[in-house]
Amino acid sequence: MARICSIRGTRVRSGGRIHRSGLAKKKGGIGRHVTKVTKRTVSPNLQTKRIWVPELNKFMRIKLSCRALKTINKNGAFVTLKKAGLVS
Repeated sequence: MARICSIRGTRVRSGGRIHRSGLAKKKGGIGRHVTKVTKRTVSPNLQTKRIWVPELNKFMRIKLSCRALKTINKNGAFVTLKKAGLVS
């Protein structure tokens, strides 16, 4: 399965990690230099949760990020799932 949040659409992002060598000038060195830039991925904090939806009178199992879980706690399960298009 894809690593995508069902509510917010948060997905894996890519970026760069900078490797520096040398000693800082204020510590008595000749300065820091970038020697290598490598690719890295940043994954969202995904959880598979079973959420009770009182309006539908059933549980729903969805994959969501922890940020989306906070949104469900704040706005309610049915409203959030309806806005995401998971419930009609």
